[in-house]
Amino acid sequence: MPNTQEASPIQQFIELESIENGVIHLKNGGLRKILLVSGINFDLKSEEEQGMITYAFQSFLNTLDFSLQFFIHSRKLNIDDYLVKLEDREKQEPSELLKNQISEYREFIRAFVSQNAIMAKTFFVIVPYNPLRIPKAGTAFTEKLTRLFSKSTPSEQPQTSEQEQMEQLNLRIDQAIAGLNQIGLRAVPLDDDELSELFYNLYNPASVEQKKIDTSE
Repeated sequence: MPNTQEASPIQQFIELESIENGVIHLKNGGLRKILLVSGINFDLKSEEEQGMITYAFQSFLNTLDFSLQFFIHSRKLNIDDYLVKLEDREKQEPSELLKNQISEYREFIRAFVSQNAIMAKTFFVIVPYNPLRIPKAGTAFTEKLTRLFSKSTPSEQPQTSEQEQMEQLNLRIDQAIAGLNQIGLRAVPLDDDELSELFYNLYNPASVEQKKIDTSE
């Protein structure tokens, strides 16, 4: 029988501390914002257009003085609600011919999805900001020096205020959005509800999402 005292809750393996005003606060003090990014069908572009997009993307990356993370979230498309709507429509249809057509179409969709997984892909860009911090004093001698010149005990403190950190993060967000727009990609920051849903889906892939992220705006 496992020792319950040694069992660690899964929360300790998650770096996320909180989500406030569209900002992810990490346990190590780092800040993150996530952009939902539209997609383009690169293969359908002409060779000249592909070259322009590639060059624009390269130029965008070269202008950055901070790192970005590009993340593609793939999940199996759930069509249960769609099939229920078709069934309701079939029951309400007075024409027998149309009713049969709806029934055949519904069964075709059900059989097709059961044999072929339909994946929905969503594209994200994670914009980070890690505040610079004063390292902890390493020796008793340096601790004594710190006490002489500071009323506070030696500890790891951020060198910038929370407001300055948010301003720096927002500047990076604006730069990332502008660069993606030049490539023809639309990017919008996720709000608290959308971030919570995203992380819930990531850690519970088998669960049915209560609300899908709206990519139409």
